[in-house]
Amino acid sequence: MEGFLPPDYQDIIARSVSPVLYSSKKELYFHLCDSPLLLDDGKLSFRLSKPSGKKCYMLCARELYITWGDTPVYWNWKTLTESRFAEVAELLNVCWLEIRGKMQTRTLSLKTNYAAYLVFKVLQNSKGLESPSKASVKLVQQSIAEVEGGNNTVYLKRPTHRRGRWRRVSFIDGRMPEERRDMWLEIELGEYFNDEGDEGDIQMQLLETELLHWKHGLIIEGIELRPKEG
Repeated sequence: MEGFLPPDYQDIIARSVSPVLYSSKKELYFHLCDSPLLLDDGKLSFRLSKPSGKKCYMLCARELYITWGDTPVYWNWKTLTESRFAEVAELLNVCWLEIRGKMQTRTLSLKTNYAAYLVFKVLQNSKGLESPSKASVKLVQQSIAEVEGGNNTVYLKRPTHRRGRWRRVSFIDGRMPEERRDMWLEIELGEYFNDEGDEGDIQMQLLETELLHWKHGLIIEGIELRPKEG
């Protein structure tokens, strides 16, 4: 099983906020697959993909750049028992929605196609989340501005329209949220192939800055980067 563990696994578990106890490499492998670790004072979640042993990371909401995220009239930071992190971001009211995250490519598994997912919840009283948003995953280097990855159209909530009564739109050109096993929702922002761990950052973003509809009722847990397998 040691062959399935990443070469730097000892450095990774040393960053865990809680002790990691194991009696064998096999036990450690399954522990890292089934029980994500909180790293770096709880800012980052880490686990392994069970089929491949590839690294999976999740940035907490506090590690993301959220426009007006520190303005209490627009966003509220709160604790949710169902979240792995100490805080989540609750959208109170904005028209300009901008969420960005970044991670160094050298921390990821090599020769691996990664997908980035925004992990969130939609409250029952939500409004304005049916508007199409633009999402992307790009490599950003000091010498080259942005490389790889175009914009994708995504929806945080399936659009509806009124025709006598509310009905679902039959065809929508864009990605829809999917429910995760942990009962949160996720939407794929884009993909990136980490070849040799090029020096740079993976920048992941979601923007709705064109229609400018007022929005509320969204809770952000973080952005996850995991191998796109199967």
